Amino acid sequence: NKVEIGKRPCLMVIDAQYATTGEQPMPLPDALAYHPMNCGEHAWRAIPNMQRLLAMFRERGYPVVYTKVIARKSRAPNRRMPMAANFDPRHWEIVEALLPREGEGVFEKDGPSAFSRADVGDWVRQSGADTLVVTGNTTSGCVRATVIDAYSEHYQILVPHDAVYDRSPVSHAVNLFDINAKYGQVLSTDDALRQLERIG
Repeated sequence: NKVEIGKRPCLMVIDAQYATTGEQPMPLPDALAYHPMNCGEHAWRAIPNMQRLLAMFRERGYPVVYTKVIARKSRAPNRRMPMAANFDPRHWEIVEALLPREGEGVFEKDGPSAFSRADVGDWVRQSGADTLVVTGNTTSGCVRATVIDAYSEHYQILVPHDAVYDRSPVSHAVNLFDINAKYGQVLSTDDALRQLERIG
C-alpha cells in the first residue's frame, strides 16, 4: 500500500516507556516479571531505528510528538494494569535513548490512541503536518489505534515495521499486515528514511 508522503512529516513516538522496554533486553518471561506491559527484546530491537528517525526529523526541523501512557483513573480501569497506580514511577519514564527535546510535544494519555487526547490532534494540526510516521508500542494496541485515528483524520501514514514493537511476534506481524492493507504504508526504517530524504 504505497503512500504519497507530503511535504511536512511528523514523527510520533508512542509510549516508549520503561514499562514497555525494561532497563535492558531480556527474555519475555523476565520482561513480564519487570512489568506486565514489557515487550522485552522486541522493544530493544526497535529503539535504534527510532533513534535514526529522531535524528533525521531533528536535523530537518520536522515536528516530533511523544505520548506517555498513564494509569487510568476512570470508571473503566485498564484491565491490563489493575494495580497500575502502585507501579514504580520509573516505569512511566520515557526511555533515556529516546528522550524528547525542547519544542517537541509530550502528552500523557490513558487511552490506546494518541488521538484520544484532543490536544494531541491540535498539536499535530498546528505543526502543519500532512504525513505521520508512527513508531513505538504496541503494534497491536496503541500503535494500531493511533494509525486508525490518524487515517480517520486524513493523514498519510508510514509505519516502519522495525521501529514499532509488540510482545508477540505473531500479533506484531498480523497487525502490520492489516495496517498496510487498510490504513497506511508499512516499510522498513531504511525505506522510510529514503522516502523522507526525497522531500523537497
